[in-house]
Amino acid sequence: MSLNLEDKKAVVSEVAAQLKDAQTLVIAEYRGIEVSSMTKLRAQAREQGVYLRVVKNTLVRRAVEGTSFAGLADQMVGPLVYAISADPVAAAKVLHQFAKADDKIVVKAGSYEGNVLNAAQVAELASIPSREELLSKLLYVMQAPVAGFARALAALAEKQAEAA
Repeated sequence: MSLNLEDKKAVVSEVAAQLKDAQTLVIAEYRGIEVSSMTKLRAQAREQGVYLRVVKNTLVRRAVEGTSFAGLADQMVGPLVYAISADPVAAAKVLHQFAKADDKIVVKAGSYEGNVLNAAQVAELASIPSREELLSKLLYVMQAPVAGFARALAALAEKQAEAA
């Protein structure tokens, strides 16, 4: 389906708007993927707050012009799916984990903080815990001493009650 000029402008502005607030852009080739698999990938991306879209490469090249993601422009060749996220690891995590389950998705490259990442670096980025995971670990670490202190006080009170 061919897009007219107004539709192309709308797509470029939509992608540019997503990139404005994004920290990470990851691109993956999707050659030969089944529709059901792509639907699952889109659902996973939506759950993680990742903007996932199949767009003509020329339109995305225009959208990344003048942004920190411009270095990826030369990687935009072939049938690509674009994952954009404000969370630094979400886009990488979604595509990397899905690529492990479906060999039709091949992570090609990514960009984070103005640095172009190859597929191995995107995998490393995907291995970093998400913000929510880190916050829950921090909360656990902060709660552990308090919980231990409360258990010690309860044991002491119980011991004193038995002695009385």
